[in-house]
Amino acid sequence: MEVQARRRGRETYYYLVHSYREGTGVRKAERYIGRRIPPDLSSMKAQFGNELVVERWGSDLGRLRTRYHAELERMPPSIREKELETFAVHFTYDSNRIEGSSLTLRETALLLDEGITPRYRPLSDVRESLAHRKVFIKAITTPEILDLPSFLAWHKALFSETKPEYAGLVREHEVRISGSRFVPPAAFELDRLLSEFFDWLRPAWKSFHPVVLAALVHRRLVTIHPFGDGNGRVTRIAMNFVLHRKGYPMLDIPYSRRAGYYRALERSQTAEDEFVFVRWFIKRYLAEHTRLLHPRSPVRSSKRPQTRTTPTAPH
Repeated sequence: MEVQARRRGRETYYYLVHSYREGTGVRKAERYIGRRIPPDLSSMKAQFGNELVVERWGSDLGRLRTRYHAELERMPPSIREKELETFAVHFTYDSNRIEGSSLTLRETALLLDEGITPRYRPLSDVRESLAHRKVFIKAITTPEILDLPSFLAWHKALFSETKPEYAGLVREHEVRISGSRFVPPAAFELDRLLSEFFDWLRPAWKSFHPVVLAALVHRRLVTIHPFGDGNGRVTRIAMNFVLHRKGYPMLDIPYSRRAGYYRALERSQTAEDEFVFVRWFIKRYLAEHTRLLHPRSPVRSSKRPQTRTTPTAPH
């Protein structure tokens, strides 16, 4: 998405233009924004992008939500609870593994389901897996709101046993992301950026499509990069918090898909175009929940779903 200036006689007119591939061709969508670039350009880009997503994928996302709720209604409470635990295991494994945890999926399952601690693994990886599951479950099952205190509290709970020196604290030093061309904001900018983010979130909670909102919450918070470590894990919890509260199935980004995930984030950050990531997110989200969109046969309540979806009744 970019701003284009067009001359007509002595006047200059500005447009937001979004180009995207469709089939073998390229399509463009545009919106006139005035004779001057408005000061709230980033908000206008976000709202325009939200409308484009709804236009292009809104029907699929709406159908997915409807079928998801129908499936939940057929599930006995015990099956919902079991599905929540299954999702928590996979989400904990993938989110921690993306950040360098050494635990395998099997080891994570044995640890979280049966309390069996894996041998010859760093104690920090074990503790962070236990903490991640606890924070994730608490975040989606208690009537919290997503604000700065709750966000900091999640981070503190995630790392209080392994990184107590900065658990729950906004960093006061500069950081770099290994292997990325994106340079996170300077430490002196963080208070302002976090304040602006949560100011944006309050009205956006009602005006943005929930799946777009989840993608933007993750992308904006991880781009602010407020912590010395653990930004990805805590912002992916925030992402699923939004999806769950809005009644949509949650998303686990598999470790095996991390390369595409990293590329989409980096391209979005370096180009300063958050809808590069939003487009990737929507496509990944629909692919992960393709069973709900394209069911081969009616889902029976006694049969476990083949893909990991939100397992508890949404608020």
